[in-house]
Amino acid sequence: MAMRWVAAASVALLLALTGCNRDSAAEPSALPTTGVTDAMIAAADGNEWLTYGRDYGEQRFSPLTQISDENVSELGLAWFADLDTARGQEATPLMHDGVLYVSTAWSKVLAFDARTGEKKWSYDPEVPRETLPVACCDAVNRGVALYGDKVYVATLDGYLVALNQSDGKVAWRKEVVPDHDSYTITGAPRVAKGKVFIGAAGAEYRARGFIAAFDWASGDELWRFHTVPGNPEDGFENGAMESAAATWGGEWWKLGGGGTVWDSIVYDPTTNLVLFGTGNAEPWNPAANGRDKAEGVEGSGDNLYTSSIVAVNADTGEYAWHFQETPEDRWDYDSDAQITLADLTIDGEQRHVAMHAPKNGYFYVLDAKTGEFIDGTAWTVQNWTLGIDAETGKPDINPEARYELAAAGSPPWVSIPGAGGAHSWQPMSFSSQTGLVYIPANNAGFPFVAEKDWQASAMGFQTGLDSAATAMPAIPEVRDAALAGTTGALVAWDPVARKEKWRIDYELAWNGGTLSTAGNLVFQGTARENFVAYSADTGRELWSFPAQTGIIAAPMTYAIDGEQYVAILAGWGGVWDIAPGIIASKGGRPRNISRLLVFKLGGTAKLPPAPPYPALVLDPPPFNGTAAQVTRGGALYGRYCGVCHGDAAVSGTLNPDLRHSPAIGSADAVRSVVIDGALKHKGMVSFAEVVKPDDAEAIRQYLIKRANEDKQLENRTIAHPAPRPPA
Repeated sequence: MAMRWVAAASVALLLALTGCNRDSAAEPSALPTTGVTDAMIAAADGNEWLTYGRDYGEQRFSPLTQISDENVSELGLAWFADLDTARGQEATPLMHDGVLYVSTAWSKVLAFDARTGEKKWSYDPEVPRETLPVACCDAVNRGVALYGDKVYVATLDGYLVALNQSDGKVAWRKEVVPDHDSYTITGAPRVAKGKVFIGAAGAEYRARGFIAAFDWASGDELWRFHTVPGNPEDGFENGAMESAAATWGGEWWKLGGGGTVWDSIVYDPTTNLVLFGTGNAEPWNPAANGRDKAEGVEGSGDNLYTSSIVAVNADTGEYAWHFQETPEDRWDYDSDAQITLADLTIDGEQRHVAMHAPKNGYFYVLDAKTGEFIDGTAWTVQNWTLGIDAETGKPDINPEARYELAAAGSPPWVSIPGAGGAHSWQPMSFSSQTGLVYIPANNAGFPFVAEKDWQASAMGFQTGLDSAATAMPAIPEVRDAALAGTTGALVAWDPVARKEKWRIDYELAWNGGTLSTAGNLVFQGTARENFVAYSADTGRELWSFPAQTGIIAAPMTYAIDGEQYVAILAGWGGVWDIAPGIIASKGGRPRNISRLLVFKLGGTAKLPPAPPYPALVLDPPPFNGTAAQVTRGGALYGRYCGVCHGDAAVSGTLNPDLRHSPAIGSADAVRSVVIDGALKHKGMVSFAEVVKPDDAEAIRQYLIKRANEDKQLENRTIAHPAPRPPA
């Protein structure tokens, strides 16, 4: 450990001495003087919600008080709008000048009259459905940005589009990503000082992370900062990349390296820095391509600047500082959760800080100007470290967590938190009134087994894991334990006292983001299909609305003519629906009913009757394959199919459950889909580059075997159903 952190200190010293040494950034267009301006975003008076986190600090705290803990029981539905997409809905609506702007799945944008819900215009970027297999976590979009007279949306297929606020017409469209085979964009742009900031996703594929700034008026790229170094033979863009290269081993650049900035961008006007979180290193298993063999470094290399918070100069994109939260990340503990800026009194001293609760289970407080570590406290159960250094924040990694070093045949390493994160992208909020941070928490583990002799492939995830070895078995006791151990919570965390103030325990994980208000309220949607208000100081439940679908997005609030509204996108989805198998349907097979819901005191609008919960009956053909086919098919399914169709062939709601597909009764039908791409128009592209006809048949036999195994458990499952929320 000591040698590794000496090396890290040398990196920091080199950066301080060399600076960024990059070409000067281009000059942006003149700043807007009408429409949405920097001054308006900075003022953030509460009546309008102008940027993703409401204010530059992304605190998601509203000073509005008309709706309070004393009258929230009178909250009713003011209006709603059904959406034309049934994927996961993750966006935060924005409101300006009486118009509510919202993005939906597939990067569509709609504008509504914020009082009445009348639709003013809509925009569809017509993202090719073939993009879906490259999007690790559903066709989601987290929101738009407003600036001047423009609305900005980043599309799933890697473009940044500026629309006219007045009519939704395209003002300009720019390509952001280097290619469309490994990169997607799901995050919301942020805007400041004439620049639109955006990154991209793809750290499970072949992506090299970056954040870029585009001119608000013309769309011209002004600067780009990469988060991991490229091929040393090509030279380095700046001193930051040259220094980071010393922390990597092997030929990391051949798979891109990861470190993607797929969310968590915040502009700090106090320091003129852009702070952003970075994604996991790629591949997850550091031994898969030798990235763990950094020269002269004891143990695994840190792989900068992955799983870190990084700060750059907003004008030039030059490196300012970084703090790595998860060195040598091999557990998908990316740092892309929302970053919140605040002024706190810590140990009697006023500090301007960045607060962060990434996936890894620690809550960090850093100096926002310098990146100095102030505090890091485990706010939930974690087992990947033995603790962190109280002075530096550097983790003492549990040797058992280095699963790639385990002997062949060893049981999986079950990480806590799991790859879904103790806290994922769902935004937290900070109330300056209570001094508490309200964090949507996931309590779940994740099994890791390194695949021996792993080789990169032309398609699919490049994680270096043996997904077949960790697939959920058809063993009732194992399933019961996994389901019982997977829960969620809303945690009220005191960042100054460094302890939990209160918590609400949920039966299910993957609940929505939070909004806190000066009315002593915290709002959150849940996987149990409810939109709930709690008292911010005590956590007492005060109001609940049956939304008819799981909610994963975060709410927002605004006021028009003195009347306060609360709005939220409802619609179940995201990675938790498509990937975890039976855990995704712990409470029963969920529904996706994608809607925009808007509330006010005394609202009287009514939703239509809820449709019945989807029910599927297993009726598979008899299994007549071989054990060798099942083994081969399970390995192929785990690598190429499971990320969309679910662990162990158990899907969520959004994608087809292949155990129920009539196609598995026909070898020709499966080949037409998997090899010939018969359903590419629906996002199921051909996998002919990596799956041959015999492989397709092996996958089919694996699916038939799995379906028959689960049919044997079906009566037991039906006999003990989980309770449903009220419809």
